[in-house]
Amino acid sequence: MYGAMKFTVGGPLKLAFRPWAEGLEHIPETGPAILASNHLSFSDSFFLPAVLDRKVTFIAKAEYFTTPGLKGRMTAAFFKGAGQLPVDRSGARGAGQAAIRSGLDVLERGELFGIYPEGTRSPDGRLYRGKTGGLARLALAAGVPVIPVAMIDTEKIQPPGKVVPKLMRPGIRIGTPLDFSRYQGMEQDRFVLRAVTDEVMYEIMKLSGQEYVDMYATAAKRRLAEEAKARKGGS
Repeated sequence: MYGAMKFTVGGPLKLAFRPWAEGLEHIPETGPAILASNHLSFSDSFFLPAVLDRKVTFIAKAEYFTTPGLKGRMTAAFFKGAGQLPVDRSGARGAGQAAIRSGLDVLERGELFGIYPEGTRSPDGRLYRGKTGGLARLALAAGVPVIPVAMIDTEKIQPPGKVVPKLMRPGIRIGTPLDFSRYQGMEQDRFVLRAVTDEVMYEIMKLSGQEYVDMYATAAKRRLAEEAKARKGGS
């Protein structure tokens, strides 16, 4: 099913947007690995699989798979075809544990698992601090390489509030796999988790050329929302 859906989903994306890719040689032909990417757009989880020969699985909100009606069934089929797994994200701790369990299942099958260390899309195109609860714990528990990935210009295709996407060429830069075997068995050490996460984010920053902000994207979004609310109240 995935091969057919990759053709029907990835084929039109490649034809319409002609995404360019660098570093595809860093993706192993076989075996498990984690693809850790920056997150600029909803479309990131579709453009990256479109340029790869191998299946890569991301997690997505369970709501995308459970909406009733014809539209809901079509949405669920689209996400499944794009290699995405439903995960219940209710509660931060529960969501993190669900993501790790899903990731381990994928990696134990010898497949590729995609994850966004920032935890949410960047609100302004900058790169934000990576969260330790998913990426680092998963990498150390599974003992697999982490491949840094940078999505380029995907946020310009369909900015917030824009219904019709802009036809332009996004890019994908894939870096050299990172080996964290030296930290094996230390996934409960918060200093190790932070070191692993920061190393991956540094590589993503080099690949993407983004400005780095040492705060979580979720906090940045809250701040922007509060500022917007304050401006509206003062007008």
